[in-house]
Amino acid sequence: MWQALSLAWELGYTIAIPLVVLALAGRLADKVFFTSPWLLLGGVLFSIVISTWLVYKKTKVIVSSSLTVSHLENKSEKKLNKQ
Repeated sequence: MWQALSLAWELGYTIAIPLVVLALAGRLADKVFFTSPWLLLGGVLFSIVISTWLVYKKTKVIVSSSLTVSHLENKSEKKLNKQ
């Protein structure tokens, strides 16, 4: 259960931090350059791209470690069955 909560927390801030930072940066840039709302929207879209990439990398690590653990468990079960 704690692993699931830890993963949810990690994925949450992986998505939230780029969104907040780039949305605020886009909003500030819109005020400076009088381009409202285009830089804000660009920041939000860019944050979606970054968050997607970061979640993909994290998911890839989790899946590969999960496959490694299941592979090791299968090997140890086969050894036990042979004995």
